[in-house]
Amino acid sequence: MQVNRWEGLDEFVAVAECGQFTAAAERLGVSSSHISRQIARLEERLQTRLLYRSTRKVALTEAGQTFLHHCQRLQDGREEALRAVTDLTSEPKGLLRMTCAVAYGERFIAPLVTRFMEDYPQLRVDIELTNNTLDLVHEGLDLAIRLGRLQESRLVAARLAPRKMYLCASPAYLERYGRPHSVSELARHNCLIGSSDSWLLQQNGREFSQRVQGNWRCNSGQAVLDAALRGVGLCQLPDYYVLEHLKRGALVSLLDAHQPPNTAVWALYPQQRHLSPKVRKLVDYLKAGLASREEYSV
Repeated sequence: MQVNRWEGLDEFVAVAECGQFTAAAERLGVSSSHISRQIARLEERLQTRLLYRSTRKVALTEAGQTFLHHCQRLQDGREEALRAVTDLTSEPKGLLRMTCAVAYGERFIAPLVTRFMEDYPQLRVDIELTNNTLDLVHEGLDLAIRLGRLQESRLVAARLAPRKMYLCASPAYLERYGRPHSVSELARHNCLIGSSDSWLLQQNGREFSQRVQGNWRCNSGQAVLDAALRGVGLCQLPDYYVLEHLKRGALVSLLDAHQPPNTAVWALYPQQRHLSPKVRKLVDYLKAGLASREEYSV
């Protein structure tokens, strides 16, 4: 008769973790004699002693300690495999906590999440819109939507959409003050400053930050855009702010050769061996939803 090589492993782990045959039997819902028989057969197959037995408790031999470590990993892997298959058909449910930058979250992410929840009524979502970078693990967050270039971290990153920065101005501003033809000429222009007074550019394939100055500053992309459309100065903004206005001629793209390479919109989540259905399915939904937006198909 063929021997089941897995037989006795669960019983052995239960005894090793509980320290007693009786407690292990209660955990597994079997008799103590069943536990004893399974471990005896296991030791016989392995041709080694795994446990020191006494009237009150058991202790692991050196071989038993080594074997326990591997058995626990096998149990974890088995449970992981079962959850992975089960979650393929599981619906998102429970609480999902996430964060995103304010303007992008209001315009793009929150509407998509709302539509996603219509398909999964058992899901609850808590969205924290903030321009501060929150610590996902410390804050107990399941997901973060980040823009631009990512800093090194232990978080898992999934690319949701491209993100390209444009340096531009209105035709009225350029008619009055002229068009810059080099990075050095930016110093002669009124630059509309948003959340940073440094603009990301490139020259000869090398990225660099260029400090700019002007008489207007606001930490709102929409406010920067409005000022640029009114001819107040030059601006550097992401594609989703300016593409529509570039297309209809309300803004003109400048220094195209010096624009930085595409960055991206990212979904970040804590590193886990098994990603929950609510996070996995929402990330997939956001990626598909952003791809269908007109802003990303221009």
